[in-house]
Amino acid sequence: MRTRARQLRRRMDRVLHVADARLTLPLVGTNAIQKPLHSDWAYRPELWRGPLNPPGMAAVQSKAKIGSEVTLFHDCQISELTVRQIRNSREEDIAPFGLRLDVFRFDGSFLSLTIELPNSAVDGLLRRHLLRLALIVETEQPLEIFARLNILHGPNTEQLVRELPFGNEEAAVEFDLAYSNLNEKRVERAWVDLIFEGPQMNQIVLRDITFSRRPRSEV
Repeated sequence: MRTRARQLRRRMDRVLHVADARLTLPLVGTNAIQKPLHSDWAYRPELWRGPLNPPGMAAVQSKAKIGSEVTLFHDCQISELTVRQIRNSREEDIAPFGLRLDVFRFDGSFLSLTIELPNSAVDGLLRRHLLRLALIVETEQPLEIFARLNILHGPNTEQLVRELPFGNEEAAVEFDLAYSNLNEKRVERAWVDLIFEGPQMNQIVLRDITFSRRPRSEV
């Protein structure tokens, strides 16, 4: 009877594991995005939308790919960085997954995440557009984070930098392309760098990241 009970328990554990994964909110693959009125494009990168394989790495080297859209850069001599995709389960979470970075001793001068934007982000992109980055971030220690938008147009790359509001878990910044020298006819691709200042001995959890764009009002 004990043997039969143990076999039954294993089956029940498997059923509970699958059921819990299906019932946990938010649902895997959901693409619900809170975006400003009149937005003509919105996007959540795959890392925050669906499961990755492998879900994490230790002693992460520079230029390590995390999925197909996110790349981690640093200049440490000895990497004491770990990254892991985590499952969001808080009631207020909209994104199914998040990303956790654990930074221990840090002997480098910079740490950044590069997020490649899809072709739809630059399809029909004009200087009258506002590009918005919204994210939910948690840190163990106060941390300065900068966002840099890069747009390749012909032989040139346009760059716009914004600092995220300090100390806010939910933050958003907007890049106003009217203040750029963007050549609308030659736009090829775009990506965003998240730059972390002084990240040593800190845990950074990016619960969600979304992008959207909308045209400026005609005045």
